[in-house]
Amino acid sequence: MTEDTKSEMSFLQHLESLRWHLVRSAIGIVLLASAFFYYKEFVFGTIIFGPMQADFLTYRALCKVSHLAGLGDSLCMQNISFELVSLDLSGQFTTHIWVSLIGGLMAGSPYVLWELWRFVRPALHEKERKHTTGVVFFASLLFVSGVLFSYYIIVPMTINFLGNYQVSPLVKNTISIDSYISTVTVLTLIMGLVFELPIVVFFLTKIGILGPAFMRKNRRYAVVIVLVLAAVITPSSDISTLLIVASPLYILYEASIFVSKYAEKKN
Repeated sequence: MTEDTKSEMSFLQHLESLRWHLVRSAIGIVLLASAFFYYKEFVFGTIIFGPMQADFLTYRALCKVSHLAGLGDSLCMQNISFELVSLDLSGQFTTHIWVSLIGGLMAGSPYVLWELWRFVRPALHEKERKHTTGVVFFASLLFVSGVLFSYYIIVPMTINFLGNYQVSPLVKNTISIDSYISTVTVLTLIMGLVFELPIVVFFLTKIGILGPAFMRKNRRYAVVIVLVLAAVITPSSDISTLLIVASPLYILYEASIFVSKYAEKKN
């Protein structure tokens, strides 16, 4: 079936087409989730529980940077002092399934985006298709970049700060595995979506809702929003930690201005 034929389909035929795109996406996610489920030692021991280890890549890198910058041990992370517990009989099994599905969704996101793009593309004009070439690649690249940024920067800082925080030495930190997993997955997914900002700005500019002039004019508000977002994501009171998180977010905003300018020019 050609793209012109697909664009002339009835509403129900479009729904049927969308259903098969979603079915194929779901199959891809389930297959990847099955692989994550099978290799549980690597998924949990190396990936999920990696930020709990004192020799985690981020901790070693930050400590080295701190010493090179003459800051002493200010950026060196403390040893993780909390323990994980499972409070439900089926807790570890359901956690295993949940992590596998989240892993399948993250790993399969490029394929899901490609399937959705295959559904949307026939409805676009030839000129619009030309100007949106590579959108799946860039959207996937931004999502993966956000996931990696969160995993190697935000997640370790959050776990280290909250895991070692105590209101009194009399209160020991014993964290449920559900709380730990939800913190890791939510932070990772949120940053993956936040990094899609240039793609969102591109399409908002194409339909005339946003423009580079508006974004430049409100740059000072963007700085405030970025700092607030960084403070919420990383509860640490250390100013250096705040800047480490806020800097890439602001760079992302500035990059979005260029993306908006490009989209406006193409319009």
